[in-house]
Amino acid sequence: MSKLLLAIDQGTTGTTALVVDTSGKTLGKAGVEFAQHFPRPGWVEHETRDIWASVGAAVTRALAAAGVAGDRIGGIGITNQRETTVVWRRDTRAPIHRAIVWQCRRTAEACAKLVAQGHARSVRDKTGLVIDAYFSATKVAWLLDHVEGARGAAERGELAFGTIDAWLVSELTAGAEHVTDVTNASRTLLFDIRTMRWDDGLCALFGVPPQVLPRVAASAEIVGRTLGLDFLPDGIPIAGIAGDQQAALFGQACFSVGDAKCTYGTGAFALMNIGSAPIASTHGLVTTVAWKIDGRVTYALEGSAFIAGAAVQWLRDGLGLIKQSSDIEALARSVESTGGVAFVPALAGLGAPYWDPDARGTITGLTRGSNAAHLARATLEGIAFSVRDLLFAMASDAGREIERLRVDGGASRNDLLMQFQSDISRASVERPHEVESTGRGAAMLAGVGLGWMSPEDAAGMLSLERKFAPSISSQEGDAHLARWSDAVARARSGRT
Repeated sequence: MSKLLLAIDQGTTGTTALVVDTSGKTLGKAGVEFAQHFPRPGWVEHETRDIWASVGAAVTRALAAAGVAGDRIGGIGITNQRETTVVWRRDTRAPIHRAIVWQCRRTAEACAKLVAQGHARSVRDKTGLVIDAYFSATKVAWLLDHVEGARGAAERGELAFGTIDAWLVSELTAGAEHVTDVTNASRTLLFDIRTMRWDDGLCALFGVPPQVLPRVAASAEIVGRTLGLDFLPDGIPIAGIAGDQQAALFGQACFSVGDAKCTYGTGAFALMNIGSAPIASTHGLVTTVAWKIDGRVTYALEGSAFIAGAAVQWLRDGLGLIKQSSDIEALARSVESTGGVAFVPALAGLGAPYWDPDARGTITGLTRGSNAAHLARATLEGIAFSVRDLLFAMASDAGREIERLRVDGGASRNDLLMQFQSDISRASVERPHEVESTGRGAAMLAGVGLGWMSPEDAAGMLSLERKFAPSISSQEGDAHLARWSDAVARARSGRT
């Protein structure tokens, strides 16, 4: 009887587990949500015990949905919310504090001081990243400085730091392994993406003792085996790890230079494969490691729009315009256009390519004739415009046009949004049958790590459900972009 792959997709609001066969078919899937904690404005935390409970429950339910027992699993792939930071005691595996989530802004002032001291350029040259509270380094330092006795314990080698992948591997192996992969390491501000090593100078700058850092592995290799779990047998190899966006890039088979994907979730995350050498962005993007397989490193340009699906949730929960998120498409289709309304969904500031934390959500062009449908349509267009800005920046940095964009995530099911994305980006938009590309990518990486398949095999497993082609003239597109540019300027300046 053939073995199967298990993907653990540990996300910001919950965990999804998928049982996948070697043809790429999902046999069973289950998701379990957990609570978010906001102890102060701008602070976001997770209880690690809640995350762990969600992992066990999701795996158990996915196995049941697939109708198989745990002994059918031949390998595990992990993908995870990136940058989220856990520090735990090596002897007991007990975290010293709640996990500090990637969204948390508690260290923004510390980052601003480092920028003011002139460190931005040198840090970017090594890491490909901007100095921002989004990334892990200042989160680790905050924990060591604010939990009593933590810094001394860290310097004595008693504590371990990890992004969620590393913490999960530790839990899955009963503490036998302290390891991350290159993609997650590249999101910490502590990892040199050219030498592919932790950097002592960066550790000193951010105040992170090297003793807490995990070993860095490739994205597809066996890093440990399960031990002592009540929901899986002992001995199952953990053979694939990648941060969620890199896993989605892999799951979308973006294996050629210039291939790009966008994941539409709470935010929107666009990545472009740029090949074997990093490109320094001059258009507000970050450079990251896409994956490392068989000793070969692939890099990507990445841009993040902080708000995408969250804007639809705001229409639902904040304004009560729709009862459920899926209602937005029908409401938006009830009008032929936005009627001149534009919505910049800067509800948490603007990410790439602007990096403007002071920008605010802005609605322009309202008239007495504006209604809920116009705002709904403007919301979808605002998401597409935000992604288009990322794609334009990528094309400018890479010196090549993006002719094809592969899409995934919940909002990619919205046909109206995908068509407008194609129109405004002047690119073909391709949507697979399975829009859970993150988990699928983790499963495929595990298959590669086990030697069951090659990346080329994984590419052949991608099945497209629909393609969207540009349907408006360049003149219409230019008019849309002019309206968007004006609205963004107002969002950034505070003008109404």
